[in-house]
Amino acid sequence: MKRFAALYRALDASTASSAKQAALQAYLREADPADAAWAVYFLAGGKPRQLVPSRLLREQVARAAGLPDWLLEECYQAVGDLAETLSLLLPPGPPEAEPGLSLAQWLETRLLPLRGQAPEAQARALQQHWQALPAGQALVYFKLITGALRVGVSRQQLTQALAVLSGLPAALITQRLMGYTLPEFRPGPADYLALLAPEDAAAAAGQPYPFQLAQPLDPVQGTAALSGARGDWLAEWKWDGIRAQLLRRKGGSWLWSRGEELIGERFPELLALAERLPAGTVLDGEILVWPPDAARPAGFAALQRRLGRQKPAARLLRELPVCLCAYDLLEWQGRDVRAWPLAQRRAQLGELLAGLDDARLRLSPLVEAPDWAQLAAARAQARERGVEGLMLKPAASPYGVGRVRGPEAWWKWKLAPLVVDAVLVYAQRGHGRRASLYTDYTFAVWSDPPEVPGRRLLPLAKAYSGLSDAEIREVDALIRRHTVESFGPVRSVAPLMVFELGFEGLAESPRHKSGLALRFPRMLRWRQDKPPEEADCLSSLRALLPTPAEGPA
Repeated sequence: MKRFAALYRALDASTASSAKQAALQAYLREADPADAAWAVYFLAGGKPRQLVPSRLLREQVARAAGLPDWLLEECYQAVGDLAETLSLLLPPGPPEAEPGLSLAQWLETRLLPLRGQAPEAQARALQQHWQALPAGQALVYFKLITGALRVGVSRQQLTQALAVLSGLPAALITQRLMGYTLPEFRPGPADYLALLAPEDAAAAAGQPYPFQLAQPLDPVQGTAALSGARGDWLAEWKWDGIRAQLLRRKGGSWLWSRGEELIGERFPELLALAERLPAGTVLDGEILVWPPDAARPAGFAALQRRLGRQKPAARLLRELPVCLCAYDLLEWQGRDVRAWPLAQRRAQLGELLAGLDDARLRLSPLVEAPDWAQLAAARAQARERGVEGLMLKPAASPYGVGRVRGPEAWWKWKLAPLVVDAVLVYAQRGHGRRASLYTDYTFAVWSDPPEVPGRRLLPLAKAYSGLSDAEIREVDALIRRHTVESFGPVRSVAPLMVFELGFEGLAESPRHKSGLALRFPRMLRWRQDKPPEEADCLSSLRALLPTPAEGPA
């Protein structure tokens, strides 16, 4: 673990990409494959399921340091990072040993066995760890145990380092890393060596392809920023679901999310439907709640009910039927066809789905419009159709990796966000460099219009992005001056400040006092020109609720 701790410090201390790349390559070149397997897992974003409750960690560190619990909490609020706080407060351990336990040994014989133990057994094990934990490794130790090992290196930088070491294309390394960071995955030496294996090595049967992502289209320039004629581009609706790949190969069927999760158990009807696909087929598309007799899909809130169930009950499957709205074909008859032009891939996909004739697996339709002006008019109807806007893709484009740039890029032409003027009513400190500032806000709207007596503010949404550093400092000072009451880390604030919030959609929600939930809320601007009495009321938001999808599909 000593070498991994040194790598963490090197990555955290440097801002130069070349220095980070050199540190990664040096570590991976010399590391034992067992250690390298875990290092890649964490640096690529892997997080094992929680090993020890945070409260137990706090209590045990406070006891070891001889501090009251409240003082540890104050330190945490000041530092803003739990792992760093605990490493600073824990009494120093012995000098760093050589060689000491490796990263893999720490994880496999010390940390991972903690999960599921009784609290008393976990407390005893933690005390034993700390008696042998060198001071220079405490930060990484707590980062691993809390699942918060975030360091200034991107997945792309890690992929580049592995590509250099293996001599393989970075795109192939990216594909092999798909699924490597699943929470339940325990990487071993064979998994790491498989990442670097020669290109002709047999791929795992259930391995998905890296997703191609779209660039946001400039809202001012719009389609004027695109090259070529309207006929050179394919337009589709931008669906409001979750991106997924459905795989059917000789070894079985798999359903992968864009977040690199296997989600077949959550959507068993799609996994069963994959059995009807010919072996050697991989589809890319969007999972939507879409009843067969509805004209358009249900909102994202309906899909969230399915996402929240690892194994949905039969009643939920009946109430919220899903489909895969497929818009691309990545593998056909066992061949990787991503290099085919998009128009050719879609044509083959259309033939395949027409033969299946099943509403649970439908082709994402093209939006027909002869010119850009008429396409813009079609886009204006997106919200009424239950979609977010349009996707624009060159008909001749191959399927790339990540956000492709240049003439083969895909573009998402989303609608302008919905907006609401809301009042800041609660505030909480941020994390990291903003740990000393109040940056996380709760906003409310009025229960009734101004003419209704006794109206009150109802909490609606939380947001923490959209303000400049200077605005945050100004808002922080106002929060401190106008605090009404404190509830631990949260402050109740006098209703003085109004902000314009942007959001992508809203739905009924019994979890919020307002009865509504906003999707992707963020602050667009601080409305210093508007008094709180003129903020929006609940009825104006309810008018924006989507109507139920009705009619034949």
